[in-house]
Amino acid sequence: MSIRERLPDRVTVVEVAPRDGLQAEERIVTADAKVAFIERLVDAGHRVIEATSFVSPKAVPQLADAEEVVARIPRRPGLRYVAFAPNERGLDRALAAGLTDVAFFSSATETYSVKNVGRTRAEVLEALRGLVSRAKGSGLRVRAYLAMAIADPWEGPTPLETALASGQRLLDLGIDELAIGDTLGSGTPRQIQELIAALLDRGVTGDKIAVHFHDTYGQALANALAAMELGVTTIDASAGGIGGSPFAKAAAGNLATEDLLWMLQGLGIETGVDVAKVADAASWMCGLLGREPPGRATRALAGHQTP
Repeated sequence: MSIRERLPDRVTVVEVAPRDGLQAEERIVTADAKVAFIERLVDAGHRVIEATSFVSPKAVPQLADAEEVVARIPRRPGLRYVAFAPNERGLDRALAAGLTDVAFFSSATETYSVKNVGRTRAEVLEALRGLVSRAKGSGLRVRAYLAMAIADPWEGPTPLETALASGQRLLDLGIDELAIGDTLGSGTPRQIQELIAALLDRGVTGDKIAVHFHDTYGQALANALAAMELGVTTIDASAGGIGGSPFAKAAAGNLATEDLLWMLQGLGIETGVDVAKVADAASWMCGLLGREPPGRATRALAGHQTP
């Protein structure tokens, strides 16, 4: 069986640059620029965009304008915006903003959980019981991030059984999607497939799993391919590869959307997203941030036509 025969026909690319990307940048981007960035991503064909985070402005000043941004971004049928909500107050704000999708955080490791949100894993899970129930009761689609699913900069490699149990607990809450995060960016295809295969063996269906990779060790594209081989069809990516984790300094940027799109295009996998337009949007935003785009395809496509 060829590699193409082992892969899906279509993949949903969840664009995370406006939230997960910009929150990790030192430079604060204006609301006008964020709205223009999202408009460019929508024009490129994205239909699932992580738009912002309803977190305390003191904790993440880069996203202090969440309400303004959400009020101004384009709305159209089939276009879904996801917002991160860290707590009850965040969920209140997401509901008031009229969003249909919300994301919650959990960590597979204790240290990162405490450093990121100031609560233990058990405390986070207990809080999520009420948050997920309330969000689902309000008609929202819910995804939960499982950070540090592969390794943690303080604790080292995350045991497979620990990550598996953490993911299962989140799924048992009734979430719609579990986003497996290689937050440190140290994972390899074998590790990714072992975790996904273990979830599938427990009866979790592929449509319940998404993947979120950082590219610290240059493995993000290979890991995305490994996930698709096991039936995963939802992949997070960030235009330009911007971002990382502000709470895990060893982590590099996210998997670049345009790099992922270039690979998917070459494999004949449909996404509905235009790689050249995403590269243009990434180049524009990185210009505002004052640096070169980390994504390789954006640099390669600069000044050239897409074949």
